Amino acid sequence: MAEKRVGLVGCGTIGSRLALAVDSGKVPNASITALFDVMPQNAVTLGEKLGRRPNAYRDFDEFLRSDADIMVETASQQAVKTFARSILAAGKDLMIMSVGALADPAFLTELLDVSKKAGCTIYIPTGAIAGIDAIRSVRDLIETITLTTTKNPSALTGAPFFESRGIRPEEIKGRTVIYSGPASEAVKLFPANVNVAAVLSLAGIGVEKTRVNIVADPEASTNRHEISAIGSFGEIHISVNNVPSPSNPKTSYLAVLSAIECLRSICDDSIKIGS
Repeated sequence: MAEKRVGLVGCGTIGSRLALAVDSGKVPNASITALFDVMPQNAVTLGEKLGRRPNAYRDFDEFLRSDADIMVETASQQAVKTFARSILAAGKDLMIMSVGALADPAFLTELLDVSKKAGCTIYIPTGAIAGIDAIRSVRDLIETITLTTTKNPSALTGAPFFESRGIRPEEIKGRTVIYSGPASEAVKLFPANVNVAAVLSLAGIGVEKTRVNIVADPEASTNRHEISAIGSFGEIHISVNNVPSPSNPKTSYLAVLSAIECLRSICDDSIKIGS
């Protein structure tokens, strides 16, 4: 397979870890050739850490004209909404980490239409949860599906939920269910925390039918995700305890590893497991 040239949109925790993994050879047949961040210095700083010294772009249109074959978004839901259409329309494949942006059915349909016309592919890593292949295999038989996410309140800091409810994360003193409702609303209220809800919804029965419970627990030292799916096929129960990323407690370390593995599977066709 010819080497894939990778461009990064977002040079924060996940983007930096992904770039360093590629630069160290952990992702065969890939090289980071272009970097972009709405805070340009982040791209410059990351570029200086990489052996191949990729170009760090201040202007998105110039970044889009780079030689990258595949763009990887590791920034935010807003970045997906702002840049995804242009990336796909330019005929470049796109890997999306901030999957919550796809909880908007109209926006998702638009991106799929653009990618089909341009002949490119959208890739979605599984992120901080497991069992997505199993959920996808029984999606037509699922009657109910629930995701319960438990995090330390400090890992939820900055979520729009708290401002809308007039609650401060540091005031939560005991294990508290702070949200219970559809995934469609959860990804809006917690855009940096429950992208896994959107991943689960895309694999299963959609954002309106997927139930999400968010629990703030001051004693929690891991990010815990529990999936319960029930239907005519039987039952699936999955529990994952993720260590938070050392540099950003809002991000599970498994989400970082999932991004690396997804890119590896795209760039290295020597082994394929599942679909």
